[in-house]
Amino acid sequence: MNKIAFLGSFRTRVTLTLIIALLLMTALSTILVGKFALDAQFNQLREKLMIIAQTSALMIDSSLLSQVPLSREGVNSAQYKEIAAVMRKIKQANPLIKYIYSMAPTDRPDVWQYIVDPDPVLEPTKNTGPTSYPGDPYDPTRCPEIYKALDAPSADMQFTIDEWGVFLSGYAPIRNKDGKTIAVLGVDMLAGDVHRIQREVYKRVALLFAVGVLISVGLGFYTSRWITGPVAALVAGTRHLARGDLQHQVEVNASDELGELARSFNEMATSLFESRERLHAYFYEVMQSLVRILEAQDVYTRGHSERVAAYAEKIACQMGFSPERVELLREVALLHDIGKLGIQKNILNKESPLTPEEWKSIHEHPMIGEEILKPVAVDPEILAIVRSHHERYDGVGYPDKIDGKHTNIFAQIIAIADAYDAMTSARAYRPAMTKEKAIEELKKKSGTQFNPLVVQAFLTMAQGERDA
Repeated sequence: MNKIAFLGSFRTRVTLTLIIALLLMTALSTILVGKFALDAQFNQLREKLMIIAQTSALMIDSSLLSQVPLSREGVNSAQYKEIAAVMRKIKQANPLIKYIYSMAPTDRPDVWQYIVDPDPVLEPTKNTGPTSYPGDPYDPTRCPEIYKALDAPSADMQFTIDEWGVFLSGYAPIRNKDGKTIAVLGVDMLAGDVHRIQREVYKRVALLFAVGVLISVGLGFYTSRWITGPVAALVAGTRHLARGDLQHQVEVNASDELGELARSFNEMATSLFESRERLHAYFYEVMQSLVRILEAQDVYTRGHSERVAAYAEKIACQMGFSPERVELLREVALLHDIGKLGIQKNILNKESPLTPEEWKSIHEHPMIGEEILKPVAVDPEILAIVRSHHERYDGVGYPDKIDGKHTNIFAQIIAIADAYDAMTSARAYRPAMTKEKAIEELKKKSGTQFNPLVVQAFLTMAQGERDA
């Protein structure tokens, strides 16, 4: 369920949407950049081949080239050897060049003739294999850019496939003293070498894509938090409200609609808190009035709740509780006997000893008080205190027989304050104890009926009042 809730959360959906959008943009950008880089790399190679071809053509002596015999025996001529030596030096200076050669057109546009190729020519064995002797034919129709080289340097637009292999070639015209083109010089670069260079481009593009992915994911998370942060704060705020924490304020530093929504939320929470406080104050006033009415019917218990609240407040202050907690205890102490509204008057005011059935009825008043307060008491601690104020430290009290380790400390404070006021107040069936005797009784029952720490706090408080 947690996994489903996570995947279905607004923040997760926004994050995934942003990351996917950024990844798509990264992928598209990488493809475009990669294509541009490859095209640029390919065009650079073409430019380089044209420059090499043009530079090499200028180094060729056109008069010697025109004197090379266009026959197989031409390889032995001095003119051939001199030009071939120049071409070999050009190859050595340009390691990317696999072949360098010169050829000239014939009367037929689909047939050109080799003039000088410095690489060892292949001796035909049984008339198989390509050769490049002077006068050997070559079909230029497979590389149309070679025709343009009769006028200006040029290079293949794509790889050329012929009997020699797969190449990318550059061409340049060889001109005589009159500026007339007498031949074309060609330089070939192996496709494998081109692909090796392109693989370097692929690696860089892949690295760029990997970096783009990391940036996309990081930016997606950051942007998502920036966008959904105010929404998450508002959601958290509503949860606080649902738990009854009406003082919670949402912190959204924004000037847009979300900021305005956060401010409205805070105003609503404040208004609800103030309304609840007024309602609680009214409720406590009503309950206290009912308790006073109840106590007014018996002269012996008149003012009992106010005195218990005063004692409990002093004990709590002696024990170091915060003012807010002390105020909560005082309010609950005023209502601790509210359950007696559900007990018959003749039992509450009976002057003779109570029967077991009547005691049983009396023992129910903490539970009755809890039921009276339950519909309006938001804080469950209030209900626990009212229910448990007659529990004993040793666990034999009522109504639940809970020991001191599991009873609310405020209930234990009210228990001592209630017992002390009851002992020092007159009843129809007995006179009031002196304060000294009541204190001795508390000491005697410390650790059994009462929490020793609370008894000690009461004694310290009482001693301070006597010394004052």
